[in-house]
Amino acid sequence: MKFVAFDLETTGTKPTEDMIVEVGAVMFDGNQAVKGYGALVNPGISIPAEASAVNGITDEMLKGKPKIEEILEEFAEFCGDLPLVAHNAPFDYKFLLEDVKLHKSVAPGGVVLDTLPLARKVFPGLPNYKLWTLTRHFNFPSGTFHRAEEDSSYCGLLFAKIVETLEMRGEPCSEKDLVKLMGNKEEMRFPEFKAEVDQLDLF
Repeated sequence: MKFVAFDLETTGTKPTEDMIVEVGAVMFDGNQAVKGYGALVNPGISIPAEASAVNGITDEMLKGKPKIEEILEEFAEFCGDLPLVAHNAPFDYKFLLEDVKLHKSVAPGGVVLDTLPLARKVFPGLPNYKLWTLTRHFNFPSGTFHRAEEDSSYCGLLFAKIVETLEMRGEPCSEKDLVKLMGNKEEMRFPEFKAEVDQLDLF
């Protein structure tokens, strides 16, 4: 299965009040990373010390970086219509959704899948289901955590492991099957806004 694992770093936990400071994504084909995407984002506000302590991103690092509306289209182009995967996906989804709606931007077209409930269902009995715990449980190559592109790669490896395990058990693992296994009644998808097209003088 081809998919895109993604992750955000933010100034806080509230999508309606806090801002995105980094977008990261890794495209996978099965358990192989194909290519990555990473962008620091100038939020227009100072990063709270507690957020900076978690992700290591400082105000100085964000000087001169693009605002979120300047990268949404290129992020959408990177993802295309492939399924999107994140750990605790509603958090990242809601942050991106706020900006996509605010700026009426084009957005990734694929369904958003969540490795957190999937891991709980497929690998029951673990001490907890934090991404770093799962990464170490499965001995994925790892370095630091809480930077968007690197966390995306761990999430992608975890999702590939989930799909591989389901396939080995002979259990269905289509996008719809995975949404059902997550326990969601409805799919998470971004609204469709068309890219702005320059008006052509046809006369």
